[in-house]
Amino acid sequence: MSADVRQQQYNAEQIQVLEGLEPVRKRPGMYIGSTGPRGLHHLVYEVVDNSVDEALAGYCKNFNITIQSDNSILVEDDGRGMPVDLHPKLKLPAVEVIHTVLHAGGKFGGGGYKVSGGLHGVGASVVNALSEIMEVEIKRNGKIYKQTYSRGKTQTPLIEIGESRKTGSKTMFKPDPEIFEELEFNYGTLEHRLREMAFLNKGIKITLKDEREGQKHTEVFHYEGGIREFVKHQNKNKEVIHPDIIYFELQRDEEHEIEVAMQYTDRYNELVLSYANNINTSEGGTHMIGFKSALTRVFNDYARKNKFIKDNEEGLSGEDVREGLTAIISVKLTNPQFEGQTKTKLGNSEMRGFVETATNENLTGFLEENPSQARIILDKCLRASRAREAARKARELTRRKGVLDGLTLPGKLADCSEKDPALSEIFLVEGDSAGGSAKSGRDRKRQAILPLRGKILNVEKARLDKILNSEEIKNMITAFGCNIGEDFNEEKLRYHKIIIMTDADVDGAHIRTLLLTFFYRYMTPLIEGGYVYAAQPPLFQTKKGKEVYYTYSEREQEKLMTEIADKPGKAVIQRYKGLGEMDHQQLWDTTMDYNNRTLIQITLEDVTAADEIFTTLMGDKVPPRRKFIEENAKYVKNLDI
Repeated sequence: MSADVRQQQYNAEQIQVLEGLEPVRKRPGMYIGSTGPRGLHHLVYEVVDNSVDEALAGYCKNFNITIQSDNSILVEDDGRGMPVDLHPKLKLPAVEVIHTVLHAGGKFGGGGYKVSGGLHGVGASVVNALSEIMEVEIKRNGKIYKQTYSRGKTQTPLIEIGESRKTGSKTMFKPDPEIFEELEFNYGTLEHRLREMAFLNKGIKITLKDEREGQKHTEVFHYEGGIREFVKHQNKNKEVIHPDIIYFELQRDEEHEIEVAMQYTDRYNELVLSYANNINTSEGGTHMIGFKSALTRVFNDYARKNKFIKDNEEGLSGEDVREGLTAIISVKLTNPQFEGQTKTKLGNSEMRGFVETATNENLTGFLEENPSQARIILDKCLRASRAREAARKARELTRRKGVLDGLTLPGKLADCSEKDPALSEIFLVEGDSAGGSAKSGRDRKRQAILPLRGKILNVEKARLDKILNSEEIKNMITAFGCNIGEDFNEEKLRYHKIIIMTDADVDGAHIRTLLLTFFYRYMTPLIEGGYVYAAQPPLFQTKKGKEVYYTYSEREQEKLMTEIADKPGKAVIQRYKGLGEMDHQQLWDTTMDYNNRTLIQITLEDVTAADEIFTTLMGDKVPPRRKFIEENAKYVKNLDI
């Protein structure tokens, strides 16, 4: 079908209407996940997704996303431009229907787009509903059109404002302060997602600009190598063990496509990411099952055929063949079925067999054509298998002692009396001194205390068998009750708040990072489930007259001093260097009291960003860590060394 015929087919008739728009403002969380930072940034992705759909249809190559000086967002593309002709049923311009009616868009009925991501047509209208102001400008039919909306409603009719030989759409929106808890866009958050989009759609060019005062910055994301460059990017701070990135793509009919890129590193953890129509399917699904199944089968078949494994020996497990693997699986399909409202698991049954067959054939071909690289990878898998066996024996030994099953809780643990995990919390406290204060000051019914001696093992540089020999890590696993890795069982978790309470200095920050690395690599569901928190102890105690004040930052302290400047008496200021400097009452009042404390919930917004940061901070390579510190040192306000 010629491009000009397809151009004619994308018009008002392809915009199908399913229901009204009013529910979005009443329950925004149902449509964008939350009204916090995640939901705020989701608005940008929804608008950009519409442009990417144009790229997938073959009509768009360039995107410009700008954070403007007033913190509004501008998204421009060089696609066909949204339809402006009258909708046959509603007798309104199609672009107005797209932006003011929920479930209206070219993604329904198969007429507008064969493959699409986003919210399946609700994106533009949801962004409009949650924006204080939204303005759309369209280049189409040799003309330029413009229309303005606010909070889901049309503010101006669609008007012609000029002529142009180009085509494309431009959308400006400013999030509604009545809806969102905060309105400040984070450049780094947008940068990660837009880079990911550019990797997943080879050839497209995304330009991200920040025009805010003091933050002016421009980056261009353009990757002709697509997901091959994605793998290279994720492995840039890791040591790869074979030179070639294994890559293949396959299209079956016009409705199913797969692209896979993978490479092994010397790490002990895996990073296997799956996408369906550019959506990160963080819970996996049928395409991930097909890939993992084929991966295990292919390596076992090759290992037996080439005598790496004897016929009477146990084969490699899925864990063994994925140790150190970085892989991207990207599928595109016409009618994706996503399970759950968050759309993080692909449910299309046909994709399992399709992905499995494609992986079987292409991976087998690579191993047979590259025997030297195949041997390096197999050696890595066999070492992982031996380590897994050692870890299994370590687990059996510790289970016999009752450690991993929580039958014998660690002696250092001061447990709480509450048996309901939802009402219980455990503080991981640095050192015996702070541990003593915490034990004395706690609520014994609901708060457990586990003191940690020094810095725990850096799990980024160790396999599971070594990790299970670490006394501090065993104590945590036993106290939590939910086991780790493949044996993790969320139902057995004994506390629904795991609170890291460390000093506000360099050592405290390092201990916190070591703990988070362990949780992220071996107990990921703890973070995904929202069970992990960081306590915020005060930095200053100020006494003036009979009053005692606690502040948690330099800025807060400066503000306090201004507020109490006219009160009688001299201010006596103590700067805390550690939790051990507080008595039990002070620790309770400032850091543990349910009514006064400040807890920061640790969330996992972006798996690729998290993997990159933990590899940089805790891995073997020094130059990336030095660069990270140099670039981020300016953001550190308080530093006790």
